Amino acid sequence: MGHREDLLEGAKRCLLQKGFVRTTARDIVRESGTNLASIGYHYGSKDALLVQAYLALVAETGDAFDQGNLDDTEPGSVERFERVWSNIIGTMKQPSSVWRLSMEVLALGDRMPEVRESLARAQREAGRGLVPLLMGGTEQDVSDETADTVGAFYVTLMTGLIAQWSFDPDSAPEAGQLAAGLRRVIEAARATGGSP
Repeated sequence: MGHREDLLEGAKRCLLQKGFVRTTARDIVRESGTNLASIGYHYGSKDALLVQAYLALVAETGDAFDQGNLDDTEPGSVERFERVWSNIIGTMKQPSSVWRLSMEVLALGDRMPEVRESLARAQREAGRGLVPLLMGGTEQDVSDETADTVGAFYVTLMTGLIAQWSFDPDSAPEAGQLAAGLRRVIEAARATGGSP
């Protein structure tokens, strides 16, 4: 591995150990075996490196959303919804969950604008990635309109789950509860003449 990859791996470890605010450039250098100048050369700033490391951690965690156990469920079905959210919630239960970092970013607000702006841009793409997982198809086929509606719905649900699992895991909902809630919303929409 070169310095760029070493920095990224070191930054990922630092984020999981210390979070955004407490991770210093020296921590990353110590963890990666590189030097301070490498951060600026390869990433521009410590914050830009931390954003890339966070996005890489999220992508790695996202691989667990489809654990190969979706093939027997119909895309767009409540059964698929429950299975995917069960997989996602499983990643939130892990002791070193990357999702705790998401809560830190939300709490930081405007104190780290570079981090916040980069992650805000990544939200649309996160929604674009969730749509095919739950609804079928491929990420390339998800239109901007679908990413901004269906994808935004899934990202909002995920953000709420992250908050609940970070704040109080004992009372946070399981996938079965979410699926039961979705069924009731669909039934209510049908009963009032709306389309689910």
